[in-house]
Amino acid sequence: MKRVTGIGGIFFHAKDPVALRAWYKRHLGIDVQDWGGAAFTWTDDAGHPTGGTTVWSIGAADNQHYAPGTSSFMVNYRVDDLAALLQALRDEGCRVLENTEDSEYGKFGWVLDAEGNKVELWQPPPGQ
Repeated sequence: MKRVTGIGGIFFHAKDPVALRAWYKRHLGIDVQDWGGAAFTWTDDAGHPTGGTTVWSIGAADNQHYAPGTSSFMVNYRVDDLAALLQALRDEGCRVLENTEDSEYGKFGWVLDAEGNKVELWQPPPGQ
């Protein structure tokens, strides 16, 4: 079974998310959208789209989305088979969060790493 196949997103908290988004837009040229982040389209070596994106997003520091982790960031990893990977992680003694989410954007599950950081696992919808 393949485990992680890529990075689907990088999310982090900020004390002043509006100001920090503006800083990244001005100084690093990130095309920050009204929803608070940017989507980087994957391409091959020739610059042709390959059907994937990596989301980058800044949220408010008081957001509890990363709980029970205590970090100011969370990485979202793409996976091929979320259910199988979550079971393998449970079998290996990892702290897998019981709740999962199934939406139009795909299937999501979470595990805490060895230092208590919440890690998001994402199985994209078929064809993506």
